[in-house]
Amino acid sequence: MIELLRRQGYAATGMKQIVEAGQAPIGSIYHHFPGGKRDVAAAALRQSGAAYAELVTMLLAPIDDPAEGVESAFVAAADTIESAGWLNMCPVATVAGEVADTEPALREAAGEVMASWIDSGTSMFVARGIPEPDARSLTFALVSALEGAFVMARTLRSTEPILAAGRAMGAYARSLARARTGSPTGSEPAPDTASSRLADTDH
Repeated sequence: MIELLRRQGYAATGMKQIVEAGQAPIGSIYHHFPGGKRDVAAAALRQSGAAYAELVTMLLAPIDDPAEGVESAFVAAADTIESAGWLNMCPVATVAGEVADTEPALREAAGEVMASWIDSGTSMFVARGIPEPDARSLTFALVSALEGAFVMARTLRSTEPILAAGRAMGAYARSLARARTGSPTGSEPAPDTASSRLADTDH
């Protein structure tokens, strides 16, 4: 179901496709998901949302500097979406935008997932020394920038939107770090980050 939602969204996905993709009897699916497609989709959103949160944590965990970590994560996302043939990277945002006004249960499921992203991201940045209010704002901006960049990258068939968003979010994270330490903005040389090295690369 996750893959179907990624490729074609909720409305275009039918129970017959779910049965075929899952290789399970339709009776078994309704036994575990009495609400049918809606319940399967809600479970898929929650599962994929948790998986994406773990992936981002894995990308950021090895890097102590928040700005470096953010920029590296966006570079990895750009590489992934290009190598995947510009497939939709996140079914959660896709379904949320598609059914927010027509399927309250799915909007609620997507909302739970996004709230968990914000909470986990905030905790991660707090652990790296950014105050909680700033860490929360940074996480909101990061998720919003990444989701929007995915849409532009798929439409333009270019990694440039993701790389540009990564540089912007890295600069934001760096400004928060400077504010915390009292370093004046611009007093330090620009670091040699992965995204800066790709700044002029247009795929």
